[in-house]
Amino acid sequence: MNSSKPNVMCFSGLDPTGGAGLQADIETLFSTGCHTLPVATAITVQNTENASNITPVDPGLIVQQARAVLEDIPINCFKIGLTGDVAIVEVIHTLLRDYPDIPVVLDPVMKAGGGFQFGSQELVAALRSLLLPLTTVLTPNIEEIMQLAPSADSVEACANELLETGCQHILLTGTHAATPEVVNKFFSAHEGLSLFTWPRLEHSYHGSGCTLAASLAGYLAHNLDLRDAIQQAQRFTWESLSHGTRIGFGQHIPNRSAWSKPGF
Repeated sequence: MNSSKPNVMCFSGLDPTGGAGLQADIETLFSTGCHTLPVATAITVQNTENASNITPVDPGLIVQQARAVLEDIPINCFKIGLTGDVAIVEVIHTLLRDYPDIPVVLDPVMKAGGGFQFGSQELVAALRSLLLPLTTVLTPNIEEIMQLAPSADSVEACANELLETGCQHILLTGTHAATPEVVNKFFSAHEGLSLFTWPRLEHSYHGSGCTLAASLAGYLAHNLDLRDAIQQAQRFTWESLSHGTRIGFGQHIPNRSAWSKPGF
């Protein structure tokens, strides 16, 4: 059986703004030449200013969604975003263990841009103990990595602690740091620290982390070398953000199809 596009299964929440979650995954993966297999983990109530509620999908239904597809279609990469519930982390863990050769990109979504918390400390602990050991690349921001390793005294110490769980690589985004430019840091269990510097954009964006993780999953699904995939995903994300628009009263929405415009 041949497929014209790589297939990426995404475990993410539904965002009614279309800026983040499953919609972001689908747009991003389409733009990177992949087919998205979306498994809904939660229904959220949110807009571009903040979220206000989350209802996790029944874990049994998540298993049914995923297994129905996995038994039918070959998967080239898994992308995990919002989980929202410890039981959902547990079922995703079980699914990933059955497919150990498929790369996993984990975006540890814990908080909305406006501050709404999507999960508890128990959820953070479940992510760390159950999903990180099965993760190929973790893509946290500074706040997220400190939540995952609260006892560490620096982001570098956080990264090293998380790599010891079995997580293979970490791409730490620097948008939350007070630096003139954005400095993303790549940590690996197999090599030293690498830095990637990008011009800082003037706005804040709804769905930037989803875009980065999904594009990285897409490039890995195309069998790009990890370093090339990391670079390409950052470039795609920066271009999507730089062409983003403010469609509501809050954060800008990335334009993940900016590449289709004449003169891009």
